Amino acid sequence: MEQLDLIIKNGSVVLPSGLEKMDIGIKDGKITEIEKAITKRTLNIWDATNQYIFPGMIDVHVHFSEPGREHWEGFHTGSQMMAAGGCTTYFDMPLNGIPSTVTKEALYEKAKLGKEKSYVDFGLWGGLVPGNESDLEELAHSGAIGFKAFLSTTGNKEFEAVDDRTLLNGMKKIAELGKILALHSESAAITNWLKEQKEQEGKISADDYLETRPIIAEVEAVERAIQYSELTGCPLHFVHISSAKAIEKIEEAKAKGLNITVETCAHYLLYNHEHLRELGTVAKCAPPLREKEEQEKLITLLIDGKFDMLSSDHSPCPYDLKDPNVYNLFEAWGGISGGQFTLLSAIELATRYHIPFEQVAMWTAQAPAERFGLSNKGQIKVGGDADFAIVSLEDSFIVTKENFFAKHKESLYMGHAFPCKIVGTINRGNIIYENGNILEQESYGEWIKPIKVEVKTP
Repeated sequence: MEQLDLIIKNGSVVLPSGLEKMDIGIKDGKITEIEKAITKRTLNIWDATNQYIFPGMIDVHVHFSEPGREHWEGFHTGSQMMAAGGCTTYFDMPLNGIPSTVTKEALYEKAKLGKEKSYVDFGLWGGLVPGNESDLEELAHSGAIGFKAFLSTTGNKEFEAVDDRTLLNGMKKIAELGKILALHSESAAITNWLKEQKEQEGKISADDYLETRPIIAEVEAVERAIQYSELTGCPLHFVHISSAKAIEKIEEAKAKGLNITVETCAHYLLYNHEHLRELGTVAKCAPPLREKEEQEKLITLLIDGKFDMLSSDHSPCPYDLKDPNVYNLFEAWGGISGGQFTLLSAIELATRYHIPFEQVAMWTAQAPAERFGLSNKGQIKVGGDADFAIVSLEDSFIVTKENFFAKHKESLYMGHAFPCKIVGTINRGNIIYENGNILEQESYGEWIKPIKVEVKTP
C-alpha cells in the first residue's frame, strides 16, 4: 500500500463547490486524493476536527524591500508573516528595493534572495518606469509575474511614476508579451496640485491629507488607464481600489470586453478615515482610508462580486518613518503594515455578512491563481500543490506585537480581535506554521513563474 507524507483528516474542506467533510492525502508536495475517509499509511496526520481547510492564500501585492532596504522588511521576516496569515504564495512589488526590479539583473538578484530566505512560494513583479521600456521583454522572459507602474508620484527616486508616453509605449509592449500591467491609479496632477495648496496654507491634518487624494483623482486615473488599455490591448490589474466610482468605471470597461481585474485591500474594508483621525500615521496609506459611507459601499461591492480579489498591500517601514509624533502628516511614510491579516479579515467579513467560505477562497486564492497563470495553485484539487490555510472559528485572534511576525510591529491592526484564527499553514505539503510558531524548514519557498496570459486585442 502506498504511503502518504501527510493526511489532513476530519476537516471541513473549502472547495469551489462549497464545504465538504473530507480527508486530504498529500505526497511529494501534491494533493493525491480527496476522499471521505483515507486509510492509507502516512508519515504524519493533521487532525482538523472542527477546523476549516482553505486553499493557501495568494497575495498578489506585498512590498518586501530587499535588496537594499531589508531593514524595512525582507524575505525572511516578511515570508514568516505571510505564513502566519495562511498565505502560501505572494507576489513582491518592484519598487522599494535598491535596485528596483526594472531590469533582468535586478529580477535575478531579488529571486536569489527569495529562494534563500522565503518560507513560502513567491512571484516577482517587474516595474515599468520612464526609460526601461526596452527592458520589459527580458523581464517577461526571465519570469516576471507582470509589471507595475504608478500614475501618482511615488516618493521613491529609484522608481518614478510613468508619464503618458511611457505608459502607452509600455502598455503596447506588455500586450505583445502577453503580460499584465498592475496600476496604482491616482492622478499625479490632481494629488500633487492639491498637496501643494495645502502645504502653502500650512494645513497638514488627517482631514487635509484625505482632501489631497480625493476619489476624483482615483477615477480620473482609472478612466485614463482604461482608455489606454482599449487603445493598446494591454491587460490591466487595478491595485487597492478604494472607491465605488472607480469600480463603476471598471465595471463599464469589463462589460465592453476589456481584459481587466481589480483588487481591494482588507484595510479599506475594516477601517475608515476616522481611524486616521484617531491613530495618525499608522493609518496613513495611498489611496487613503475613505469616509465610513464609502467604506460601507466597498463592502457592498465586495459582497456583490465587483472585486476580483483581495490583497494586503503590505507596505512596512522603520518606526522613525511612521513616527506618530510627527507634526506634519504629509511627511510620514504612507503604507499599511498588515500582510498577516488579509485572510483573517476576509473570514471576519464572511461571518459578519453571511458570505460563503468558497467566496472567500475565490477572493484570496482561486481568482489570483487563474488571473496570473498559476495552474497548480488556488484550489484544493487532486494534482494541485498541497497549499492550505487551516482555520479555527472556535478561537479568536487578537493582534499583539508578540504574534505579529513582521519586522516592525507598528500596525493599524494592533489590538484588533478577529473572530477566527489561523492554526496551521502548509506549503507544498510542508507544515510551515503551527499554533503560533514558524517551523524551521530544510527547504524553502520556490520562485513561481506564470504562464502566458491570453490577450484580448482592441
